[in-house]
Amino acid sequence: MKARSMKKFLLISIGSLLLAGAIAFFLLPAQIVTGGTPGMGILVHLLFPVPVGVAMLLINIPLIVIGIKFIDSGFALRSIYSMVLTAVAVDAFSLYLTPPQIQSMLLSTLYGGIFAGLGVGLVLKGNASAGGTTIVARIIANYSHLKPAHVLLMMDSMIILTIGLIFKDMEKILWSMISIYVTAQVIDRILTGIVTEKTINIVSTQLEEIALAIATQMNRDGTILTGHNLTGGRTKQILFVVIDVRRLNQLKELVLGIDKNALMVTMEASEMVGDSRRSRAL
Repeated sequence: MKARSMKKFLLISIGSLLLAGAIAFFLLPAQIVTGGTPGMGILVHLLFPVPVGVAMLLINIPLIVIGIKFIDSGFALRSIYSMVLTAVAVDAFSLYLTPPQIQSMLLSTLYGGIFAGLGVGLVLKGNASAGGTTIVARIIANYSHLKPAHVLLMMDSMIILTIGLIFKDMEKILWSMISIYVTAQVIDRILTGIVTEKTINIVSTQLEEIALAIATQMNRDGTILTGHNLTGGRTKQILFVVIDVRRLNQLKELVLGIDKNALMVTMEASEMVGDSRRSRAL
């Protein structure tokens, strides 16, 4: 239990420092706004003579207090730790370190989004929140028909529109949108993992022969599912197998070599847990 807690705080610490680096070294020098309270902190800093870290704390602390009854104490403590560390690190990096001289807005946007996504993703893996907007989204979702993800999207959109209206710069809106999109994609990869497998559904009149060939020639296992057609008048079987994307063509050749009329449906395996990725799936 202690080792698990240490791992969580290690993930949160690394994630918070990465997020702080993304703000101090890439986003802030280019005046690009990201989502959530980091974006709100950057916005406050651009409008008033307030350090970004201080602005983030001033925004986050009330949100934590408001939402404390909606979250457990452990999550709240880890989130406060992440918020304080991020805020202190942002101001320390800005004060004592010289940001890289990047002339390209594209590079600042992409790398700012990537490092911010890595940071937030690791904080979330440590079962904490990097900003209070997540808590606000939960509260609003509890009292409305909106989903938390939709609430966060609306809040991020308001932040982007605000900076666009204040600075009357359409390009800043577009660059900020790219940054937020990149951040969201990286967070998704961190939380779900980089999966190289595809899930394949195979329908054939020679399913048993195909299943045997997959097991013997490709050293993969699978599952044969039995069902009925839409009218219930005919029994059908479907072979479900998970395969590495690099062996997909080999599987196609094998299946079509046995039954040229076989139907194969390929889908993304967006997340996989367990040991199926290290051995023969399913």
